Parts: sequence; structure tokens; C-alpha cells
Amino acid sequence: MIIGGLENLTLIDFPGKLSCTVFLAGCNFRCPWCYSSELVLPEKIKEQPRITEKKFFEFLDERRDLLDGCVLLGGEPTMNKDLPKFARKIKKLGYAIKIDTNGSNPEMLKSLIDKKLIDYVSLDIKAPKDKYQKVSGVKIDLRKIEKSIEILKENEIDYEFRTTVVPTLLDEKDILKIVAWISSGGKIKGEKYYLQNFRPTKTLNPKFENIKPYPDEYVLGIIKKISPFFDVCQMRG
Repeated sequence: MIIGGLENLTLIDFPGKLSCTVFLAGCNFRCPWCYSSELVLPEKIKEQPRITEKKFFEFLDERRDLLDGCVLLGGEPTMNKDLPKFARKIKKLGYAIKIDTNGSNPEMLKSLIDKKLIDYVSLDIKAPKDKYQKVSGVKIDLRKIEKSIEILKENEIDYEFRTTVVPTLLDEKDILKIVAWISSGGKIKGEKYYLQNFRPTKTLNPKFENIKPYPDEYVLGIIKKISPFFDVCQMRG
């Protein structure tokens, strides 16, 4: 397990929880707009300062009276075969766990849910089906993404979907396609969907640092159209 970073406190990443955020290195996607190339590209991972598991668990042990949760993100956390063991150690210290995932490893996701090792899932929906390969930067097995969506809907775990709205890659029509896909044409009780506005900072593909984000009004306009399909539909970032 390569721990590439630790945020001591977040008030917004895990709904209802005071949490820390741990950044796990390694990713199977190459989204050109990604903000975390140091956790994605092997040559940058080698240079990224690391936190040992020993120091990380000492940190958690010291803050058991201060924090409620721990957010696991990356990179792509489910790439790590030791993730269940890692999560179990966190749970033993009394923390709730949220995982941020791209949905490409439904087997790992289901295992974590079945073993009650996670409490909340944020599934990053990159694009509508016809653009998934372009936006993710790699060849995608969409069946795995769809399986992850099904797993969340079929199990009693709190979850959310989210999409980063990146100019030149996604527009309003694409978001409407995503909504039709993940909502299956109807509202599902308790479902949450967040749109994140793109930020042109230290992107994996440097060309995206020159792309101007959509005005907030544009994203909010999309949210107004799609909000009837979700219990919660808001903008982040």
C-alpha cells in the first residue's frame, strides 16, 4: 500500500463526518484533466513523498476522540489488493470509511461492502457510455462500471454519484445522457448526484491547464434540469 498523502481534517469530503483523507497511489485511468498526476503516473509516484502505514495508523490512533471518519481515495484505491486488510485495521480503530472509486473493480467494491469494511461510496461517473474511453484516457470495460452502479443500488450502503464537468470533453447533453444511464429513467430513493466544476490546475495533460472552466451558472443550469431525478443534486467545486 503506497500512501502518497494525508489530509488531517476535512469537513466536506465525508457527509456528516469529521474526517481525514488518505491518498493511495496508483490508478488504471488516465483522465487528461486529473489533478493528481503524482498519484497516477508511475514515474511521478516514484518521486512522491510517502507516509508509512505505521505512521498513518499512529495518526489515526492519536485522533480517535477527534475524528469520525477516514476517506480513501487516489489514484484508484481498489487497485490495491491489500485494501480490505487496510480498511479492516481502520475500522478496528472505530472509524467510518468512505471510498472514492472510478468503479472499474466491482469485485473489490462488492467484497468491501459484503464484509462491512466501508460505510459510504462516491462513484465517479466519468462520461456517458459513448465517451468513456475518451474521457478516461484508456480502453474501458463498461460492463464493470455498470456492475459497480448496480452493486450500489442493490446494497444498503450510503453512496453518491459525481461527475466533473470538463469543457471540451463534456457538455449539458453529455450530462443528460449520464443521468438517463445511472437513473435508469426514473428517480431512485436516496440517490445523490454531484457535479464538480473543472479546475485547470496541475492537470495530467498540461494542455488542460489552459482550458477555461464553465461558468458556475452553466453548471447550476444543468443541475436545475436534472435535479428531479435525484433526492440530492448539487454542485461542488
